[in-house]
Amino acid sequence: MPHFLIPLIAALLLPLAGCEGDAEQGALAAPQAITEGDACHVCGMTISSFPGPKGQAFLEGRSDALKFCSTMDLFAFLMQPENETQVSHAYVHDIGKTDWAAPADDAYIRAMDAWYVVGHDQRGAMGHTLASFAEQADAEAFREAHGGELVTYAEIDLDLLGRLGRGELGDHIGESMGDMHGRGEGVDEMPGQE
Repeated sequence: MPHFLIPLIAALLLPLAGCEGDAEQGALAAPQAITEGDACHVCGMTISSFPGPKGQAFLEGRSDALKFCSTMDLFAFLMQPENETQVSHAYVHDIGKTDWAAPADDAYIRAMDAWYVVGHDQRGAMGHTLASFAEQADAEAFREAHGGELVTYAEIDLDLLGRLGRGELGDHIGESMGDMHGRGEGVDEMPGQE
């Protein structure tokens, strides 16, 4: 092959080099609508009955979503060693673009691209949850209004989730999930306890 053809062939193939990533991106299953009967993959609670950002995860080679009532439950699932290698991608609600009380199905973003606020004063299905945002500025504005700490996807691990669940993060240190469900301040015992 003449040497002058090698640069020509390389120039023709160069634009195709980036196509694999685009095709991979396009091949990702899209987020699915939360319907009235959908139950959380982790806790079994009815997803649509609770406020706060929800999550969805897709396993390799599957187009059906595993749905979660909160970002806390989504990350509890994602962080389990047996799930880490099976998950293709995940989505969370962009709370900068949708209502906390009833997040919209068209407000999902890739979980790995989101900014998160932990330790804030808002509650999701299971009490403490991660507020998720597409834009860092929206996350910082939420943090200013509701307290907490700003973290990235890469900073979320089981230790952070444990501290969040125990109420050890942000301005609400000491509030446990039990405090969020009527078992906290002003309640000495649960009905039926003596």
